[in-house]
Amino acid sequence: MNRHPGNPITADDRAAYARDGVVCLRAMFDDDWIDFMRGWVDQAIARPGPHAEDYAKGGGRFFGDLDMARRHAGFRAFVHDSPAAEIAGRLMGTARVNFFYDQLLVKEPGTTERTPWHQDQPYWAVAGQQVCSIWLPFDPVPPESALEYVAGSHDWPEFSPYHFADGTPYAGTGLPPLPDIEAGRERHRIVSFAMEPGDCLVFQAMVVHGAPGNRSGLRRRVLSTRWTGDDVRYCLRPGEVAIPTRDPGLAHGDVMDCADLPLVWRRGD
Repeated sequence: MNRHPGNPITADDRAAYARDGVVCLRAMFDDDWIDFMRGWVDQAIARPGPHAEDYAKGGGRFFGDLDMARRHAGFRAFVHDSPAAEIAGRLMGTARVNFFYDQLLVKEPGTTERTPWHQDQPYWAVAGQQVCSIWLPFDPVPPESALEYVAGSHDWPEFSPYHFADGTPYAGTGLPPLPDIEAGRERHRIVSFAMEPGDCLVFQAMVVHGAPGNRSGLRRRVLSTRWTGDDVRYCLRPGEVAIPTRDPGLAHGDVMDCADLPLVWRRGD
């Protein structure tokens, strides 16, 4: 299993990430990682954690879970031994990368439920620019079920997070509602990427994104790992906050570095 990215991260990749808030990197994880993690994904689905949810209200199944690396050795191995942390560090241009948390997202064939448009960072107790997700599919992702991004929206202000289950806003955040992206798609540059296992998306935590249902006939098993860099601090936000799911023992303004948020990569390692 490769410990370093399968392909170089280029100046064009970094420019796309800075401009659009998202970039698709091809063939970064080898087949051994994909096969290894497919087995662990199936174990995680069979043994869901306390934060597992089924988001589908209509047909099919949209399963999500959090914090697999706390419970499953294979997910911990991915965090510490895969190229993910180095990819995050080199793309964000940070000297160090700490792991934040992991999220499993599985849309079975025939699932009509879409992933609503949202920003990630308002859900999290973090502040800073060097926060990203690495979205790694373990199945082919055809265009009709690909994640979509409003290019450049990582420069927008924060909007209120809301509960996917019923669409209600988080209480007490003081943030305005997100504009209705779906009703005004023509006003935005929306980008998406067909993908193969081993490809990954890297996206900044403020970029607005969502996804259609899965009508492809293929499973869509995805691991999304979240990473923080040099400028990120623990932020005690007003109102509801979803992540982290337990108190990491940090004070407001602390560097995101503790037992729950381990340092995984340094430039020059």
